[in-house]
Amino acid sequence: MKKISSIAIVLTLLTTPVWPQATQITTQDAARPNRTATGDKGVVVSGNADATAAGTRILEQGGNAADAGAATLLALSVTRVGAFCVGGEVPILVYDQNKKNIKLLEGMGEAPLDPKAIQWYMDNPRGIPSGDIKLAAVPAAVDAIITLLKNYGTKSFAEVVQPTLEILDRGGETWYIDTGDRKKRETGVHWQALQAITFRKMVESEKQAKGTREQKLQAADDRFYKGDIADELERYYIEKGSFLRKADLAHHKTPITDPLSINYHGYTVYKTGPFTQGPALLQALRLLEGFDLKSMGFYSANYIHTVLEAEKLAFADRDDWYGDPNFVKVPMKELLSDQYTKLRRTLIDPKKASLERRPGDPINMKALKTPLPDKPMQGGTTVMCVTDKWGNLIAATPSGLSSNGQVAGSTGIIHNSRLSSLNTFPGHPNCIAPGKRPRITLSPTLIMKDNKPMMAIAVAGGDQQDQGALQILLAYIDFGMSGADAFAAPRFSTNAFISSFGWNRGQARMSPLSVSGQALNEAGQADLRARGHELTVGAGGAGGAALIAIDPKAKNATAAGPFAGKMD
Repeated sequence: MKKISSIAIVLTLLTTPVWPQATQITTQDAARPNRTATGDKGVVVSGNADATAAGTRILEQGGNAADAGAATLLALSVTRVGAFCVGGEVPILVYDQNKKNIKLLEGMGEAPLDPKAIQWYMDNPRGIPSGDIKLAAVPAAVDAIITLLKNYGTKSFAEVVQPTLEILDRGGETWYIDTGDRKKRETGVHWQALQAITFRKMVESEKQAKGTREQKLQAADDRFYKGDIADELERYYIEKGSFLRKADLAHHKTPITDPLSINYHGYTVYKTGPFTQGPALLQALRLLEGFDLKSMGFYSANYIHTVLEAEKLAFADRDDWYGDPNFVKVPMKELLSDQYTKLRRTLIDPKKASLERRPGDPINMKALKTPLPDKPMQGGTTVMCVTDKWGNLIAATPSGLSSNGQVAGSTGIIHNSRLSSLNTFPGHPNCIAPGKRPRITLSPTLIMKDNKPMMAIAVAGGDQQDQGALQILLAYIDFGMSGADAFAAPRFSTNAFISSFGWNRGQARMSPLSVSGQALNEAGQADLRARGHELTVGAGGAGGAALIAIDPKAKNATAAGPFAGKMD
C-alpha cells in the first residue's frame, strides 16, 4: 500500500468545547503551521490520522469519494470515540460528478416511537436528563454510511470496513464491556473486540446474501437494524432503562434530500436543512451581503463586529424556528427571503453590540418577536471531507455526543447522547415527540461556482460549527484567500444564543459578549469594547475545521485540517 504523502496534526480540541456562561469570541492561533495536502488524484482530511489513512487507502484501491468517505467515517467511529461513534450520527453532503448535483444524506437518529416514553421526558422535572442512556437517539451512523455506499460508492462493506477492523483488532482504548463490576471491567473484554465481532457479522451477512451489490449492502444494514445485533441492542436498552426498542431500529432509514442553498457573491453555498443549525449560516450570509466586508479589512474591529451581529440574529432565528421538518413547518423560504433579510439587517447597529437574543417573525414579516423559552451542556464532534480523481466531493460532520462511554452489551456499540438537543417546551419546534429527530449542530458545507465544486467544509465544535464555516467562507470569497489560507486565518466566535445541548425548563439569561483579542491589536480591542463587547485575550478558534478546496485551473485539490492525506 502506498503511504500517505502528507499527514498533518492539529492541536485544537475537536470535541465540542465547554463554554463559560459569558458569551465568548475566541481566535484560532494563526501562528500554527498549515496542515495541508495537495494532489490531483484525490485527497482526504479528517479528525484522525488512521481514519485519513483508511480513506486514502480505499482511493488507492480504486474506490471513489463515497467509498473513501465510508472507510474514513468507519475508522473515525472507533478512533474518535467521545467525538464520534457507530451509535452516533453523520449528515453527509455529496456532490456527484456524473449527475452534476448535490444531495444530502440526513444521517440523524430519532427519539423513541413509544408515546409513553415521550411523556416520561415531558413529565420529568429535569426535562431530558444528562449522563443517561435515556439520552440516546436511534443509532444513525451505520445506515448513513451504508446509504452512502449503496447510492454513490463502488466497493463492498467488507472492503471499506477492513481498515477499521485492523484498528479494532490491535485495540488501544481502555473502555470495557459494562458488567457493573469494576474487577470484571478491568479484566474484561475490550469494546474493540466486541465491535469487531459486530462488524464481522455485518460482513458475513453481506457475503451470504444473494443479488446485487446494493442488496448485499442492505443485508449488512439489516443485520444491524433488524437482526441479531438489534436483538442484543434491545436487551441492553431494557437492562439499562433506555426507551429505545428493536422497532425503533427497524423503523430508521436515512433520507436523501435536496440541501438548502443560496447565492453569495457568485458562489452557491449548500447547507443541511432545519433539522440542523445549517440554515443559520445561510441566513448570516444573506444579512452580510448587504455590507462591504472587504473594505472593512479582514479581522478589523468593524469586520468582527458586523459578522458577530449577523451571527447573533441568525442564531436567534435558529433557536426559535428550526426543528425536524417531518414534524414542524419551518418557514425556510421566508427566513431566507429578501424582504425578511432586509428587515433583520436594519437591526445591525454599526456602533453598538446587541446584548439581547432577538428572533424575528418571518411569518408576519416583522423584524422582531418575543423569544421562546430557553436554556443550556457539551459533547463531541469530528470532521471529514474527501474528493477523488473523478471530481466527486463529500463533506460530513460525524458526531455522537458519546460522553457517557457506555458499551451496549456484547455489540461493542457506544451510543450517542443526542436527545439532549431536544427540549420539553410544548409548542416549541424542537420539543421532543415520538420518532422526532433533535435539531443538531452538525452541518457540513459545499460550495459551487459556475456549476463546478469549489470547496467542502466540515467543522467540529457544537454551536461554534457554522460560525467557523461562515468565517472560512468569508475569508475565501470576500477576501480572496486560498483554501489553505482561509483555513489558517484567525476566527472568532460568540456564545450569544441558546446552547444546543441540555435544554431544560426555565429561562436562560443573555450574557454580555466577550471577545478574544489574540489576533487583534490594542486599538481594535478598544474599539470593540467601546461598542459594548467584553474582551478577553485567548486562543482557541471557532470550532475545529477541515476543508478541501478545489482549483479548477490547476486541476488539483488541497485538503487542510487535523489530518490531511493525498494519493501519490
